[in-house]
Amino acid sequence: MKLARSEIDARMPALAGWTLAGDEIRKQYTFEDFPAAIAFVDRLAPEAERADHHPDILINYKRVTLTYSTHSEGGLTEKDFAGAAAADRLARG
Repeated sequence: MKLARSEIDARMPALAGWTLAGDEIRKQYTFEDFPAAIAFVDRLAPEAERADHHPDILINYKRVTLTYSTHSEGGLTEKDFAGAAAADRLARG
């Protein structure tokens, strides 16, 4: 179910470095090099599959930008915030 704007605003401070843009949340991660960026995406892919919720992924050399939104709900849902938290956890290791 799509979250109300007040719920989104309450959740955003818990997501360090994530920005809200319309009905999406977005974060850019910077890694040591291209292989490290790809390794992060490789760690993220199985987690996204298990959750059946996939971010848009943009890879620019050592930078990976993730964008979450639940298109079927027309905005942000709990799945997006769970995906963002998982991405932050996976980016650390």
